[in-house]
Amino acid sequence: QEKLVESGGGSVQAGRSLRLSCTASISMERCMGWFRQAPGKEREGVALVELDGSTSHVASVEGRFTISKDDAKNTLYLQMNALSPEDTATYYCAAALARARCDGGFQALRDSPYWGQGTQVTVSS
Repeated sequence: QEKLVESGGGSVQAGRSLRLSCTASISMERCMGWFRQAPGKEREGVALVELDGSTSHVASVEGRFTISKDDAKNTLYLQMNALSPEDTATYYCAAALARARCDGGFQALRDSPYWGQGTQVTVSS
C-alpha cells in the first residue's frame, strides 16, 4: 500500500490555478512538504509545513503557492496560483519520519523513505 498518493495535476494555461492533494496513510504528525522535478533538472523543494502548522515556501513560488494540510482528512495540499511555464514539472509530496521536524529546511524530507509517486503539472504559455 502506498503511504502517500498525489492527485490534482494536469495541463493548464499560464495564469491559471491548480490544487494538488496528497492523501497520506501514515500519521500527519510530522513535517511534510512538496518537491518538483522538471525534465533535465534536479528535484527541488517547493514548500513545507511543520508539525506546528508553520509553513515555508521557496522564493520562486512565494506569494503564488500555498501549502496547507487537513489533519482530519489526512491530506496535504498545494494551492498553485498564477502558474507559469517555468512551473512545469512532476510534483511529489514527501513526509519526514514520525514526529520529525524540518526546521525550515528540506533535508529531513529528502532523507525520508516516504514519497509519493508524483503528479504531472504542465503549464502552457
